[in-house]
Amino acid sequence: MIDTDFLHTPFYIATIALKNRVLLAPMDGFTDSPFRRICQEFGSSLNTSEFINGIDVEYGHPHLKFHTYFSEDERPFAYQIFDDDPQRLLRSALKLEENKPDLIDVNMGCSAKNVSNRGAGAGLLKNPQKIGLIITLLVNRLQIPVTAKIRLGWDDDSLNYLEVVRILEDCGVSAITVHARTRKQEFSGRSNWNAIAEIKQITKVPIIGNGDVNSLADAARMIQQTGCDAVMIGRNAIGNPWIFSGIDKTTIPSPELFRVIETHLRSMCELYSPRIGTLMFRKHMARYLSDFLTSPEIRRIIFSIENPSILLENISFLIGVNSRQFNVGF
Repeated sequence: MIDTDFLHTPFYIATIALKNRVLLAPMDGFTDSPFRRICQEFGSSLNTSEFINGIDVEYGHPHLKFHTYFSEDERPFAYQIFDDDPQRLLRSALKLEENKPDLIDVNMGCSAKNVSNRGAGAGLLKNPQKIGLIITLLVNRLQIPVTAKIRLGWDDDSLNYLEVVRILEDCGVSAITVHARTRKQEFSGRSNWNAIAEIKQITKVPIIGNGDVNSLADAARMIQQTGCDAVMIGRNAIGNPWIFSGIDKTTIPSPELFRVIETHLRSMCELYSPRIGTLMFRKHMARYLSDFLTSPEIRRIIFSIENPSILLENISFLIGVNSRQFNVGF
């Protein structure tokens, strides 16, 4: 069995101390404050916002207040931002810095077509000169550390990750997260951990690996194989925050599953409103209850409920828990 104890040792991004080497990856539509706090409970050592569009910061957006919200107990906390316009990205970062995050992270890895095709996210990998301009602007003007998340390149014919990493380091970035796939791969195929090892060999700043980490054992293997300083876990944490504690979800007792579901749902209802929070919780619920949603009829019933108390009553029945042991009222 692979040793995972070293994952619980601290490391630093600039002067920011992180208590361990396993982090929740930012994911659009998922890593809001309620989900971040759930993952933090089980061991994630850095909370990063959903990625925030520089256009929304500059011109306003009705959902911006939810994307930018974080609580003091979430520290260390980072805002992740994206844009294709260096000056607007700078203005957005300066505006977000007023909320006193610990870090600003620049998204250079989003593969979504509506982001990358406009030259933002992974689209920036096509323009290393612009990457250098963005990081130089932010590092020179912000009072907090600047980090970046990248992919290996646009496709297999343009693997420019070593060039990009050198530019990022030369321009003063404090850490680099590497999703070891290309933009063209999106989330398909295998991630290339050997590329992370190459990057680690040429850099002095902390390198955070990302891609195909399904357990703490995988996180330990990635660090041992690549030499990276820490690991981000993304999609495999949805519906399974226990991954940060090294606990196999299939061994979780039903009362513990229900406790986490109730805590997560309640937090979402408090942030958004009971009805909206319940509707938004469905994407998490589908993963929490993946082993219990065994028929179209069960799914239809569970996903048609808009009242959080009624939803919890039905979930408790579904997974065999006495809801009277918990506070299901809202």
